[in-house]
Amino acid sequence: MTDMATIYKKNPNMVNRKIAGEMVLVPISRDVGDLTCIYNLNEVGGRIWELIDGGVTAGEIRDIIVKEYEVAPEDAEVDIKDFFSQLEETGAITSVVSS
Repeated sequence: MTDMATIYKKNPNMVNRKIAGEMVLVPISRDVGDLTCIYNLNEVGGRIWELIDGGVTAGEIRDIIVKEYEVAPEDAEVDIKDFFSQLEETGAITSVVSS
């Protein structure tokens, strides 16, 4: 489970493009079979993806999302923890630091 003090970085083997308001993540690999693993992120997921830079904590990202999308901090935290868990499972992000 994600700790809100954790800092994440993006996997350099994952490229992203914004297409029609959605962020699309594609793993770079030598195996063509990996191209079946393309991930579409909605607007909020795309914004979170943009904020993951290896320098801000999950809690700081939560605070930005709360301000930008007018969502309750508790709801944002639950959703962000779930989202980060999914990104970790796919190998799109890894934790850098946890206080």
